[in-house]
Amino acid sequence: MTASVQGPSVRVAGIDCGTNSIRLMIADVSASGVSVVVPKTMDVVRLGQDIDRTHRFAADALERTYAAAKRFAEIIKRNDVDAVRFVATSATRDASNRDEFEDEIEHLLGARPEVIPGTTEARLSFLGATSAVREGARGSDGGVVSGDQDRPPYLVVDLGGGSTELVLGGAGTEADTVAASVSMNIGSVRMSERHLQNDPPTQRELLEASEDIDEHLTRALSSVPLHKTGSLIGVSGTVTTMSLLALGEREYSREKVDGARVSFAQAQEACERIIHMPREMMARMPLIHPGRRDVIAGGALVWSRLLSKLSAEVAADGRIIDAYTASEQGLLDGLVLDRGRELLTEQPQ
Repeated sequence: MTASVQGPSVRVAGIDCGTNSIRLMIADVSASGVSVVVPKTMDVVRLGQDIDRTHRFAADALERTYAAAKRFAEIIKRNDVDAVRFVATSATRDASNRDEFEDEIEHLLGARPEVIPGTTEARLSFLGATSAVREGARGSDGGVVSGDQDRPPYLVVDLGGGSTELVLGGAGTEADTVAASVSMNIGSVRMSERHLQNDPPTQRELLEASEDIDEHLTRALSSVPLHKTGSLIGVSGTVTTMSLLALGEREYSREKVDGARVSFAQAQEACERIIHMPREMMARMPLIHPGRRDVIAGGALVWSRLLSKLSAEVAADGRIIDAYTASEQGLLDGLVLDRGRELLTEQPQ
């Protein structure tokens, strides 16, 4: 999402606080694009620990998140920003004690968290992810993906810890125009805590989780017509991690995964491996972040079921989609760009 900034610009610090991780990025935004000043920095804080069961933030989860916010505050102070935008998503939407969290974050960062609804999360994720389309996706060999694999409408899937957003759009003159969206309460943390208690999960647990996921996907069809999908873009740590595994990588690399093309067959095989893999074995894989090892099976199951559902819906329309584009650019990029555009319109002409 980095571009050469020309003309008037504003500097925005964006923070995306999800169910499993919290991320910071600082960038200059102008009419010509976005130039990253401080690349994405991530801490796995598991803010949504037990949120599906208790509907409250746990004290230790709050302390982990506050510690990350303090570190981010120091980075922000060093970079002379025009605005700080802190966006909180699924876990915060569900927490009955969220006022305490919002007050402390405002104290630490000088910006009150925006607890955005799923529809706004979907729109911002789509805005960020479609920048990969504008820049051109790469195949696993590093070459640019051909035009027949980059066809609107685009379905952007943001598979988070607590929720998964499906956003369809980009068929008009504007690549970031949203036509339909839905937010589902299925994600890596939520599915793992709700269903996958054993290590590795039992077949009964996997069956129950799959039925839960499939029910959500079926209901989502009333909001998002998956059969109209022209191209699929997958974002979030679960999707990018599974994509690198599918491509045979041993370590996490943002450069290798951002814009990479992954076949459904490759992804399904990687998901199947992770779903049945003991965490002890995952611990020997540098590719999988330590903070994801206990929940990535839940995320892999969501991704696998979604790919199967999409394939079936598109096939029923007489077409085939057998690959997707993985993107490092999602909600965080979208919220920075969106806030930057707002600030630019507020400047005197």
